[in-house]
Amino acid sequence: METTQRDELANFLNVLPPVDFCCVYGSTLHPNNQDKSKMVDYILGVSDPMQWHSENLKMNSDHYASWMVHLGGARLITNVADKVGVGVHFNPFVNWNDRKLKYGVVRMHELVQDILDWDRFYLSGRLQKPVHLLVDNLDIEDVNSVNKKAAVAAALLLLPSKFTEEDLYAKICSLSYMGDLRMLFAEDTNKVNKIVKGQFDLFQSMYKPFLEECETKNLLRSSSTEASQAKLVQDSSLSASRSLVSSLPASVRSQMGKLLGEKKILSETGRVLGEVCIGSREEAAKCMEKVMKRRVMVSSARQAVSGFLAAGAINATLYLSQKMRKAWNSRS
Repeated sequence: METTQRDELANFLNVLPPVDFCCVYGSTLHPNNQDKSKMVDYILGVSDPMQWHSENLKMNSDHYASWMVHLGGARLITNVADKVGVGVHFNPFVNWNDRKLKYGVVRMHELVQDILDWDRFYLSGRLQKPVHLLVDNLDIEDVNSVNKKAAVAAALLLLPSKFTEEDLYAKICSLSYMGDLRMLFAEDTNKVNKIVKGQFDLFQSMYKPFLEECETKNLLRSSSTEASQAKLVQDSSLSASRSLVSSLPASVRSQMGKLLGEKKILSETGRVLGEVCIGSREEAAKCMEKVMKRRVMVSSARQAVSGFLAAGAINATLYLSQKMRKAWNSRS
């Protein structure tokens, strides 16, 4: 991202209370995109969402509907996000400096938890795709390396023995859309391909260290010298599949263990760990896909209801109608 564009996007934070983490994403930031009229999305990480929303309502009361203030503003927003949604409150349709913005506010503890364990697989899925960091006081970029490594393992488990680099990034990108209810009627059916093709170089730089690690472990090798569309070959043996499963977050492995069975093993440090019983690679892939689809479906449904309650019926309906328009255009 160019310095001028970064500074422009960072300036929005000056009209908000302080944050510990901020990243931006959206199609308008794609290197090849020339349309600057589309929405820019922000994720804001804060230590105390209720306090942050309270300060934000005081600072920017003119930009909020009066019903939010009368209903208790900050407490309402936080309670809906935590108890109904997945811990994130999104405020859509913010107009600032001739740009359309949307920002989501999340508690830092819950952001880290989702990154490490995929317990809700909501923001962790977003951070498996390219984003532009504006604030990172707690080194979330480093924490996110665990998330990206797990994403590579999950994608490899779902891919055939031979595939292209673009296939790999598309599979990683699709993980957070498996089971997403919005994909049935409110999302562009070509969304994954557009994200990967529009940001291919960014995906390469994001995942290069993890592909090199896989090559070092003999899980993956390249069969082509063409960097833009390298042909990749992976080890599809049962031992390689077990290695990939072991790189998945503990909560995913736990659910897989309940479905496939689990045996106890002693780690090098002396800890007793549960290892998923895998009869075949196909069995492991189908089981993991089932677990992830269920997780994404629940999160997407909860977040949709949360957005409707917290953002208000008018805003939620307007946002959904725009999503549906894009979805139907992609099907025509």
